[in-house]
Amino acid sequence: MKRPTIADIARQAGVSKVAVSYALNDRPGVSDAKRALIKAIAEEIGWRPNSAARALNGARANSVGLTVCRPARILGVEPFYMELISGIEGELSARSYALMLQVVADPGQEMEVYRRWWGERRVDGAILVDLRFSDPRITELEDLGLPAVVVGHPSEAGSLVPVWSDDTAAVREAVEYLVALGHRRIARVAGLPELVHTVLRDQAFIAACEDLGLTAYTITHTDYTGEEGARATRRLVSSPSRPTAIVYDNDIMAVAGLSVAQEMRLDVPGDLSVVAWDDSPLSQVVRPALTALTRDIPSYGAHAARTLLALIVGEEAEAFEDEAARLVPRGSTAPPPNG
Repeated sequence: MKRPTIADIARQAGVSKVAVSYALNDRPGVSDAKRALIKAIAEEIGWRPNSAARALNGARANSVGLTVCRPARILGVEPFYMELISGIEGELSARSYALMLQVVADPGQEMEVYRRWWGERRVDGAILVDLRFSDPRITELEDLGLPAVVVGHPSEAGSLVPVWSDDTAAVREAVEYLVALGHRRIARVAGLPELVHTVLRDQAFIAACEDLGLTAYTITHTDYTGEEGARATRRLVSSPSRPTAIVYDNDIMAVAGLSVAQEMRLDVPGDLSVVAWDDSPLSQVVRPALTALTRDIPSYGAHAARTLLALIVGEEAEAFEDEAARLVPRGSTAPPPNG
């Protein structure tokens, strides 16, 4: 079926295409009655503005860009990103904005995508995730003048507006809880070591362990996948001084760690306690259900989108600190053996 055009509206209304353009763009030059008629015909035949033509005229694209530097196969099973995107989408769709999402192989490609989108006027703003230290994307986005919000800690966000949460308090709560249960050998299976939030969680974990007098703690870095989480767990529980509790940086790795424990005939939580970050339905359907550091991730995404939309329309936007994750104890944690 042929897409309705301005020429179709002009023919039905008995006016010129210029008059239709003036009416649809609320410009002077046509009477109120004619404007109402033209808009009614446009609605009736299902006409929609051409986004490319609107861009050439300097109009907004009514879309926001998000690139993610992760393998596409990981993105499809990562509850955090699915929930974050759902929150972003919910806020954007309510304002008739679209989300342009692209998965890339490295941070350099991210900037190529943003430069192309901005140059072609395909987006009005961008959301930046997976913040790194001295992140070159920050200065490049600043130089482009592209309105952007960083989902990450303010210390590395430059002049861009950050939306973030305090992971330090959540890490400490998890460690204090495990120590209160009697655990003295605690491990952390962390994410990518070049990311700001990974390093901040590492530092918080080390500080909490040392403040509580623990010396037998370890940190292992992974790429967030279930395969790497399983491999790290296998190494940890095979060591002579295996930990009695492990805190994972996401629930995919925590579920993989639970499977490894069962494979190696370790009882969870009798022999090994397991804690997951970013609680999701996945954490609750396994048995035992996972103790988790939970937060409202869709709301986190919605806050980022809302902040960006304010920037796009020229409003003042300030850094937004979201609620910190909180610990929800479930069946995967208990006192250690002989504890």
